Amino acid sequence: MDWSREEVEAIVADYLHMLTLELAGQSYSKTAHRRALQSKLNSRSDGSIEFKHGNISAAMLALGFPYIRGYQPRSNFQALLLTVLEEQVGTRPALDQAAMVAVQQPAIAPLQSDFSQVKAPAPIRQHRTAEAQTPLSFAGVKRDYLEREARNQSLGLAGEEFVLQYEHWRLNQLGQPKLANRVEHVSRTKGDGLGFDVLSYETDGRERFVEVKTTTFGKDTPFFVSRGELKLSTQAKDQFHLYRLFEFRKTPRLFALVGALEQHCSLDAITYRASFN
Repeated sequence: MDWSREEVEAIVADYLHMLTLELAGQSYSKTAHRRALQSKLNSRSDGSIEFKHGNISAAMLALGFPYIRGYQPRSNFQALLLTVLEEQVGTRPALDQAAMVAVQQPAIAPLQSDFSQVKAPAPIRQHRTAEAQTPLSFAGVKRDYLEREARNQSLGLAGEEFVLQYEHWRLNQLGQPKLANRVEHVSRTKGDGLGFDVLSYETDGRERFVEVKTTTFGKDTPFFVSRGELKLSTQAKDQFHLYRLFEFRKTPRLFALVGALEQHCSLDAITYRASFN
């Protein structure tokens, strides 16, 4: 049964409240929120509510917002959901303030000696239904917080420094200390514009071109690539590795996209916004 406008308005309001608390670093109980919410819904099961939370996460990403940790984005959402979100996000100054602080605050690469739990599988690109492909108006959205986070130079540099540590560790674990010592932070030593940030190596000495994209938020958060990075991923597809760091301020994890980016992500033709939903 489709969700009514009243139900959608109730669950969106509750989701945005939880997201504001999370971005502000305040604790809350998802279980308590769900129980309080059920009295406003039409006998929805816990599973149905959790699924709808995943729909909201996907819609939030479409609007340029981060999503709540643990609510995996599910892209096949009803058009009404996006309409209600656009109506509500513009009326919540606390959400705007918390999101702006979260995406703009500086970051430092943590010192880490064991990277054995850092690597994660990459998300699988989802295909939307016809309803979810309705053009987005973004009428009530003033900022793209994800794009602003992508411009956070402190966070980007911290992610690159973390990957330098990781590549040193990886090659040493593979019995290649000489290659580990040759890993180079080329975005600093040779400048931007190469299409990658870190020069590393395979065990046979072949060069590995590592582009680093870092986010404070979840694994499915879209990222932005330059034309040069996109071109290099195609021209040097056997050497190009995009490392996507996520949940960086909490417990940094990463997944790798190897080769042409267009085979892994949906790419916006204008902004080169790469997403999995």
